[in-house]
Amino acid sequence: MSLKLKALTEPSAEPNPNPNGSAVKRLTFDLGNGSEVVYIPKFFPFNQAWNWFDYLNNEIPWARPTIRVFGRSCVQPRDTCYIASPGLPDLIYSGYQPHAYSWNDYAPLKEILDALHKALPGSSFNSLLLNRYKGGNDCVGWHADDEKLYGSMPEIASVSFGCEREFFLKKKPSKRSHVSKELGEEPASKRSKKSSHTNQHSFTLKHGSLLVMRGNTQRDWLHSVPKRAKVEATRINLTFRHVV
Repeated sequence: MSLKLKALTEPSAEPNPNPNGSAVKRLTFDLGNGSEVVYIPKFFPFNQAWNWFDYLNNEIPWARPTIRVFGRSCVQPRDTCYIASPGLPDLIYSGYQPHAYSWNDYAPLKEILDALHKALPGSSFNSLLLNRYKGGNDCVGWHADDEKLYGSMPEIASVSFGCEREFFLKKKPSKRSHVSKELGEEPASKRSKKSSHTNQHSFTLKHGSLLVMRGNTQRDWLHSVPKRAKVEATRINLTFRHVV
């Protein structure tokens, strides 16, 4: 099912200091009913972001696990790695439990974490899921990060390095259906009807950008990074969360 998505309109813009202390553009989008998205296209300086991309691409112990979706086993369509503070519950999804590495194992990740805490007062991220998309066939399907371990109104910060990819948001259907976040698909019998364009939005996540989802976004919205046949380059995404 193809969806016609359009970019969010009428954001509020305000200066926001980047990690080096200079002002950068910060866009805040009110999705309604307590849901909010913040987007900073140039959160990290261009060259610094490429240095981190090279480090992450070469030094992170990437894995491409076998998972179970809709009762069958398949290879997850992206590489992944998990970082967590000591004492947190295990992360388990689709029958897969990733090894939890320490922040101390990869010092640059602590630098990125400190930059987020400085830019987002009140945030306290203690876990990180890294994903590497090695071309246009790598993707993540429609899903919400609404697991109980993240609390009722999670703040989720997503940092992107490398190739630009489209990030889509759509309003959840009135009757919740099980959506596969691993294969980028869902059973035909459970596909939702097309919603109005006001309930469908898109961003192009740029190299060095930061996107934050807040409030009721995980309760009321789904998001995805779909396949793109013409994309050949690699994107690395860091998703920071707070496990309660």
